[in-house]
Amino acid sequence: MLRDVILKHALLNAIRHGGKANPGAVLGKILAEMPDLRPRAREIMPAVREVVEEVNALTVEEQRALLDERFPEAIEGKKKEESKRLEDLPGVSGPVRMRLAPSPSGPMHIGQSRMAILNDEYVKRYGGTLFLRIEDTNPENIDPDAYDMIPEDLEWLGVEVHETVIQSDRFELYYEYAAKLLEMGHAYICTCPADEWRALKNKGVACPHRDEAPEVQIERWEEMLGGEYGEGEAVYVVKTDLNHPNPAIRDWPAFRIVDRPHPRTGDRYRVYPLMNFSVAVDDHELGLTHVLRGKDHLNNTHRQMYLYEYFGWEKPVYIHYGWVRMKDTVLKTSLIKKGIREGLYTGWDDPRLGTLRALAKRGISPQAIRRYWVEVGLKEVDIEFSWENLYAYNREIVDPVAKRLFFVPNPVEVRVSGSPEMRAAPPLHPSHPEWGAREYTMPPEFSVYVPADEWNALNPGDIIRLKDLCNVRKTANGAEYAGNDLSVLKRGVRIIQWAPAESPPATLVYPDGSEVKGKVEPFTRRCIGEVVQFERIGFARLWDEGGIRAYFAHR
Repeated sequence: MLRDVILKHALLNAIRHGGKANPGAVLGKILAEMPDLRPRAREIMPAVREVVEEVNALTVEEQRALLDERFPEAIEGKKKEESKRLEDLPGVSGPVRMRLAPSPSGPMHIGQSRMAILNDEYVKRYGGTLFLRIEDTNPENIDPDAYDMIPEDLEWLGVEVHETVIQSDRFELYYEYAAKLLEMGHAYICTCPADEWRALKNKGVACPHRDEAPEVQIERWEEMLGGEYGEGEAVYVVKTDLNHPNPAIRDWPAFRIVDRPHPRTGDRYRVYPLMNFSVAVDDHELGLTHVLRGKDHLNNTHRQMYLYEYFGWEKPVYIHYGWVRMKDTVLKTSLIKKGIREGLYTGWDDPRLGTLRALAKRGISPQAIRRYWVEVGLKEVDIEFSWENLYAYNREIVDPVAKRLFFVPNPVEVRVSGSPEMRAAPPLHPSHPEWGAREYTMPPEFSVYVPADEWNALNPGDIIRLKDLCNVRKTANGAEYAGNDLSVLKRGVRIIQWAPAESPPATLVYPDGSEVKGKVEPFTRRCIGEVVQFERIGFARLWDEGGIRAYFAHR
């Protein structure tokens, strides 16, 4: 392990000084990293000189290649950037009250995590209360499992919810406000055909029911609640301004009749609030101080303001942020459900999906997702989601803690003749010598698995280096031992990963759903559930699914 530390600092020093490392400078870096070795400085110096001599025999290009191969995290330029701080919220005069408002159509996806994380960040900064409000007033688009999946996803994200509200528990509250609004003359029950009502509204013309007396409206409302109307035969409408320049803001529907059971309330209710009514009532009842929402909700905000004005409620501060476009990412729950039913997807955590469960399965950390959205902030401009940026943040998090392992894709077994008994000890992490190594004792005349494409590209007589083990020369029927001299690398000898003969099979699953069969070294069995780095391939999370399966995160 000490030799690895010496090699790392010798390569770094050489690259910084035109290809020639200085033994004294290298020793100083080693002692700075491992201060416990200071009393042994004289003892270590001969080993430092030996490694420096080997490194200085390489070209700068070879030194860079070896550094990238053995110690990629040490390359200059791979430094962590300072995380951006979210801009301050306007209108804060004390603890804030904010909310998350997902629909239970399925688990959360990466797009919804923006809403969750930004609200959580502000409540943690200013203190106060964060509400989770499950908006389940559309019984046609509810997955009963989502009532459990959404809180689980939020917990994984590190979002601290203080109180949970489910809208299907609050219908009587909505009905109370609906009756009051009718009594005030600010709403009406329309029994016109929907297309006819819409056409009149777009022309700025009142439907025949709009100006009827409140007593008539209340009677019709009670008939709606009592089942006198069928689905689509009557709609509760909030009055606004029929001359408003934006037709979308003119009179808007607030309740509809739905003749189908709700997953939680069954047939108890037939009259369902639409989003703008239930949201406005709940935002007021919960005493929200700030509402963060996408700018696609601007019209909804204007609609909801009519209720605030009619009832004389204090308005929260509304902040509308821009759209985030996500290319080639499956987020729509209806499509995912259909795909799961038809066997296209394995479940909500299928790696081809943009759900948080899929990202977690691949080894994307919630901390990386949080940093991404904090960096984006509350920009009003539309942006395109950058997977590369998310992967860069995740790499900074997982690289210092991910164990290094060998995965051999499409393996071929090679018999190595003429070798003595050897011991391989690849480090579990090049920057953490205290972690130890994956130790394998290789008997004389051993066999290993190597990547078939790399092996087949060699000609008899070509030499390769089995990483952290030895050099071998390809023969007509296998390979023969070719010593253990690292200086062969300056001749362009390639380093490849390998797996012992007793290695278990494994499957590497990529985000596009493609799979690569291979072998992983035996130590891999001890890392199930962890994010690891397959050397020369990338980071992946390991799972035992009737066999080892590794879900690729990124390089």
